[in-house]
Amino acid sequence: MPFSNKNLDIFMCVLRPTVAIVDDLVDALKHFSLFSERLGSIHSSIFKSIHGNMIVWYGAWIKRSNDNKELLHEALFSALTNLQSMAILVDHNFMVAYGGQARDGSPAAKFSTGDTVCFSVTRLLSNTKMKEQEFVYTCFSIFQSYFLKMDGTIAGVCLKCETRPIMINFFVWKNLQSCYSFLLRNDLREALQNWVFDATLFVKYDIFKVVYVSADDVSNSQCYPPHKLLEKQLETVHR
Repeated sequence: MPFSNKNLDIFMCVLRPTVAIVDDLVDALKHFSLFSERLGSIHSSIFKSIHGNMIVWYGAWIKRSNDNKELLHEALFSALTNLQSMAILVDHNFMVAYGGQARDGSPAAKFSTGDTVCFSVTRLLSNTKMKEQEFVYTCFSIFQSYFLKMDGTIAGVCLKCETRPIMINFFVWKNLQSCYSFLLRNDLREALQNWVFDATLFVKYDIFKVVYVSADDVSNSQCYPPHKLLEKQLETVHR
């Protein structure tokens, strides 16, 4: 996941499974990743909540014009609706990479299948006096301040939703124990509220396991047939 918004467009969606066997949804999203490659995606990943009931899909594309991005959004959303028998689409949007840090000096957060990652989401509510740009700067400042104190992190990225005042912090951890240790010793909600006295915020976070990374599964992805829920969508895109 890049630290800069200069070269890549980032799309993320959150789904709540409605099927008894969540792995069936994960399998369908792997096929969705193949579908996204036919739309030009250069990287995709799937994150599965460890304690909750959420799945996050992440994809990256070479940066494109706003018109082409809108067409891409429509195609992705249409394909995701084909999965509605397996999950509720909680949210979906393009994100702006606002900045990031890595312990090894890399310009992106690197992760592989099996890694532990954490998302924290902060939303500026409508009944607040704080300006959106001030909210964005504050969230990024907190991200920078906290990353240096977070023992056990490999990298982190601060992301902003393109259309709403929502900031997301994404962290890659050395292991699950390191993530638990930090969260148990630090109250992120309280810390954020102490920074922004005059704002009304909604904060939540969750820990995920990386269950799929496209670059880790190149050999297998070439032989996957299109998932039956996406076959019709593929036919439409290629007409």
